[in-house]
Formats: sequence, C-alpha cells, structure tokens
Amino acid sequence: MTVYGYARVSTTEQNTAAQLAAFKRAGIESVVQEKASAVKKRPELDRLLSSMKKGDVLVVYKLDRLARSVLHFSSVFDSLKARGIGFRSLTESIETDTPQGRMFLHLLSAFAEFERELIRERCLAGQRAARAAGKTWGRKRALSDDDVAQAVKAWRSGWYDQKTLADMLGVSLPTMRDHIHRHEGRGRWAKKLHQ
Repeated sequence: MTVYGYARVSTTEQNTAAQLAAFKRAGIESVVQEKASAVKKRPELDRLLSSMKKGDVLVVYKLDRLARSVLHFSSVFDSLKARGIGFRSLTESIETDTPQGRMFLHLLSAFAEFERELIRERCLAGQRAARAAGKTWGRKRALSDDDVAQAVKAWRSGWYDQKTLADMLGVSLPTMRDHIHRHEGRGRWAKKLHQ
C-alpha cells in the first residue's frame, strides 16, 4: 500500500508550499504536484490516478484541490472506490477508512445526483422555451426546401442521378441523399415525421 499526496495550485504564480508542508506533517513522502486550473485538464492527476493500485490511498490538502465541483468529485471518488483505492482530505478530516468519512462521501454523492437532476431540468426547460419561441439549433441546412423539392423532382424524373444533382447544388453525395430522405420521410427521417 502506497499513500500518494496530490498538490495543485491554479496559476504558475502560486506555489504548493503550504500543501507540501501539510503532507510532510502527515508523513506523506510521495507527492505529485500540478499547476493547472480546476477547469482545465490535469495530466499529472490523470497519470497518478491511472498508476494507483488497489489498497493505495490518495490524499489531498483540501477537497477543492482535487475536484472542480461536487459532480466532478463524485465521479473521481466513484472511480477510486471501484478500484479499491482509499481517499483522505487533510483539511476536512475526511477518510474513506472511517464511518464518518464514508457517510460524508455518501452525502456528497447524494448532492451530486441532486445537482445533476437540477442541471438536467434546467436544460430541458430551456430547450422547451426555445422550441416554443421557434428557435432551432444545430448546423444550418445545406439546401433550402425549394432546392430539395426541385432536386427530388429531377431525380425522380430519371434524367438525373443523385451524384449529378449533388455536384450541381454544391453539396456532397451523402448530404444530397440525406436531404432527399428528409423530403420523402425515409431513412432516419421516417420516425421523426411520424412522431
């Protein structure tokens, strides 16, 4: 079993001295340091987590040094738990080895789930409001409805193949096919038109 410390500061101007001193007082010799914002990727943390084995313990100075939100912490903790890796926070006195620490982490997981549900509800409400206001999202269609209707008519006449029509309208063959399918309610568009 190895105990690893993870020290992080957000900017290059800051330093990890206080965190390193706390790790030293706790008897933790193996420490990984990182200078990265909480919202950016953290390669040192990713490398450390992937190298840890069952029975190892990850120690941080404070919870906010590890995760950027309750959701993110819950995700990291679930991964550690599934792999049999312990966790400890020095400042908050949280340890997965104690009943109180496990209870606190379960509470955090419950809050993370609640936060996920709130975000989901807000997103759905926003989408409904946008649809009601006539807003759409995604890429703009390559061809207008009139262009597609004329292309379908020309293709169905037998005088033009889809590749020729695509070249004439300046789109790729798959785009031309997709527009024809949408116009005729076929392929991936069949279900959407009948819902």
